Amino acid sequence: MKHAVVLLSGGMDSAVTLALARAEGFLCHALSVAYGQRHISELQAAARIAAMLGAVEHKIVDVDLRGIGGSALTADIEVPQHDRVHPVDEIPITYVPARNTIMLSIALGWAEVLGADDIWCGVNAVDYSGYPDCRPAFIAAFEQLANVATKAGVQGHTLRVHAPLMRMSKADIVREGLALGVDFSATVSCYRADSEGRACGECDACALRAHGFAEVGIADPTRYR
Repeated sequence: MKHAVVLLSGGMDSAVTLALARAEGFLCHALSVAYGQRHISELQAAARIAAMLGAVEHKIVDVDLRGIGGSALTADIEVPQHDRVHPVDEIPITYVPARNTIMLSIALGWAEVLGADDIWCGVNAVDYSGYPDCRPAFIAAFEQLANVATKAGVQGHTLRVHAPLMRMSKADIVREGLALGVDFSATVSCYRADSEGRACGECDACALRAHGFAEVGIADPTRYR
């Protein structure tokens, strides 16, 4: 069995990604990043999910992006309520500058230490908030970088970045997760979740998540405050 590093935020997309990596036969090392986000309930959810879905280990790395701010998730900027799902040609204030680049870089470093050639992440470019670091071009560019910027890459290993949800709708992600036995009630996707992980039901992340369950036609298992 091959080893892989799986980025695990605690939300529904990363949970399904971990389940997919396991289904592909990888020994999964789950990685979460405490980047100074507004709440830690998603990190607590990540620990639950890692255990539930059989990760061989779960690591949390601290990188405080509040030091640079620039986002409603890392600065004293109000998270906007949604009136509709964000158009993909607009980048909302919840975008965290360079977050996915930093997270993938940490995952890449840990993969080298583990001798793993595979990194999995749950980025999505269909039902998402319009973040530039969730698009196919970014994943392709980072994979190219990984193969020229690492000892493993220059010594002949082919490093791969898997983004299996990239072209899935939220409904597709819900269906895939249900087929793989993901307990979505254990996940936290909300930008403004409280200390118990209960969702606000008003932010963009909540809107996208609720839309996915509604389209599939099943009850929303999200815990709302």
